[in-house]
Amino acid sequence: MQDNKRVILCTRPISKALVQEAATQGIIIEELSFIDTHPVLTEVITDRIREIAGETRTVIFTSMNAVDAVTTVVTAPVHWNIYCIGNTTKKLILEKLPTARIVATGESAARLAERLVDDGVKEAVFFCGNIRRDELPNKLRSEGGMVEEVIVYETQERPTVLTKEYDAVLFFSPSAVNSFFSTNKIPKQTEVFAIGKTTAEAIRQYLNKRIIVAHVTGKEELVQRAIAHFTGVNR
Repeated sequence: MQDNKRVILCTRPISKALVQEAATQGIIIEELSFIDTHPVLTEVITDRIREIAGETRTVIFTSMNAVDAVTTVVTAPVHWNIYCIGNTTKKLILEKLPTARIVATGESAARLAERLVDDGVKEAVFFCGNIRRDELPNKLRSEGGMVEEVIVYETQERPTVLTKEYDAVLFFSPSAVNSFFSTNKIPKQTEVFAIGKTTAEAIRQYLNKRIIVAHVTGKEELVQRAIAHFTGVNR
């Protein structure tokens, strides 16, 4: 790479502060999204969110997109018991739903489902996207639980053909993984990073090599993990 700097491809937007921090350590981060997401807030869905907001319910979030969509509608304090995936999603919930109680977080949908079962949850609302993975609702239903899925956002793949090679590629969701590999391959020398185990599993469907997973499931944590990998500074 030019000037012996490392160049990383980040498959979703990140904060300017992280990009600048990486640059001070000789790492260039380029951002290119492979998916588009947008809320689905029809009158029917909006009315249902408002109904749930007035109830004491067990609620599941597995993405920031779902939190953003729901909190567009929910403006009053809620009394939900929340299970979620990822540190970034947890932070957003704490910011936008401060009266809710976060019961547990999980590093993957499968682990979160196990926690719900262990806690004896028999009924839950799952705010999700149109291409959500099956592990969590299937696990709960197989144990006799009831899961109401409320689709609050849609994801569309946006494949792009890469014209250069990178020292590393960072992935943040299975849908972005599928979109990326529909038009690209990973060179042998390129390092691959995943935000969590679910995303890593998606990558393994296309790739047989080491995948470096963030110690904590979060967007910033994954970027910091990549910076630490190339600078040799433990985080």
